[in-house]
Amino acid sequence: MSETAHIPQLRFPEFSGEWQRVRADKVADIIDPHPSHRAPAIDFQGIPFIGIGDILENGELDYKSVRLVSKDVYREHKKRYQIQIGDFAFGRVASVGKVIDLSNNIDKEYTYSPTMAIVRPHAVNSVFLQKYSNSEYFMKLVRNKTTGSTRKSIGMQSLRTLNIALPSKQEQQKIAAFLTSVDNKIEQLSKKKELLGDYKKGLMQKIFSQEVRFKADDGCDFPDWEEKRLDDVSCCLDSKRKPLNEAERKQMKGDIPYYGANGVVDYVNDYIFDEELVLLAEDGGNFDEFSSKPIAQKILGKVWVNNHAHILKAKNTISTNFLFYSLVHKDIRKYIVGGSRAKLNKSDLLSIKITLPSLDEQNKIANFLTSTDNKIEQVGEQLDKSKEFKKALLQQMFV
Repeated sequence: MSETAHIPQLRFPEFSGEWQRVRADKVADIIDPHPSHRAPAIDFQGIPFIGIGDILENGELDYKSVRLVSKDVYREHKKRYQIQIGDFAFGRVASVGKVIDLSNNIDKEYTYSPTMAIVRPHAVNSVFLQKYSNSEYFMKLVRNKTTGSTRKSIGMQSLRTLNIALPSKQEQQKIAAFLTSVDNKIEQLSKKKELLGDYKKGLMQKIFSQEVRFKADDGCDFPDWEEKRLDDVSCCLDSKRKPLNEAERKQMKGDIPYYGANGVVDYVNDYIFDEELVLLAEDGGNFDEFSSKPIAQKILGKVWVNNHAHILKAKNTISTNFLFYSLVHKDIRKYIVGGSRAKLNKSDLLSIKITLPSLDEQNKIANFLTSTDNKIEQVGEQLDKSKEFKKALLQQMFV
């Protein structure tokens, strides 16, 4: 169907006919939460002043980024700040188009930044309008009204006068229920992935503290672990690294991974290494966030590595997998030098100490953790597919 006919590409079979065009402010109140547009003073004893970037995708407040302001600000515009069922936030400055459900904020004393609009549906299914506001078609309408080059924004009046298309209330309800079920599936997969990650994190702490030990196939205990330095168990191949600048990488475009401190940063048509190795960040690594973010990577096959990652090759006393798991979430901050650009020098790298079990126990540990990683990866793939499915639905179910 043509876009001008206002009929979506994908539709439930029991519905037909065109969707009706209507101005956004005819079906919803679009509220400017802070009409004075003055940044309120910070008050460390106050209440949260929330911007669109302070709200997580699940609607929860990210307390790590939010600032506090005086309660006087809340009292001055209390009616604007009191959230009702069905309200959602729409980012209109910088994070233009970000849509966040505000259901968790009912009865809470929060103030809201003018970088967002609070949308309060009244003549339309509130869930339908929230999903519609996430659609690519709606974002096309928004982009046509957006101003600014480096800091994009859309004005309140421009939002209010957007012409949106609405089906019957019955079709709105059907679409809202269906997309809610898709969101629930995404949420379940996200939670499952998070729980598996927490499970693995807890296991690794117990395994590497030797609170949990594996046994040999005959049921006997394995030998005690021994403390070793990295230069005892691995060779450093840093001398083989070769950084490529952006212009050089453009001339070498291909499908071979080009690694930096924290993962693949590009793809090229040549390689330096073609074996199983472990990379450990030299600078720019997640050293302070080691418990939640990896500082090491395991690589296999053809790769190119720049000079922001150390390269370790396991000796015959340690498996590559065990070397990787020994380092990936290890606290090595005492070996790091530098201020604003923390760095792990080669000499300090080789002096890092790890505890080493027998090869047989190493393999049992590595195989167990690898199977857990595979489960996490499988759930991650399901999650990605579900998100892509939702994205395709949002492109085809709205006009």
